[in-house]
Amino acid sequence: MDIVSRLVEHKPLVIFTKSSCCVSHSVMQLINKYGANVTVYQLDDMSNGQEVDKALQRLGLKPSVPAVFIGQKLVGGAKEIISLQVQGKLVPLLKEAGAIWV
Repeated sequence: MDIVSRLVEHKPLVIFTKSSCCVSHSVMQLINKYGANVTVYQLDDMSNGQEVDKALQRLGLKPSVPAVFIGQKLVGGAKEIISLQVQGKLVPLLKEAGAIWV
């Protein structure tokens, strides 16, 4: 099983980030305002962070962070999350995945 798949398995919402990425911080702030149950993996704090980063790039993410998985599915990065928010689709997606309950 792929390293990223193992990290997102059984989690409703996962965000991969780096401490130096201000865009990741903004995405997390947006999602946190809904009180979402989020698991955050900060790649520069992980012993295998470079390996995870390369795996995210292989999934087509450039840049590799932020990388948002909702319901174990790759949603994308900041552009995709903001687009879902503007379209009014982010909250329903989070609810469906069990990341928020209200």
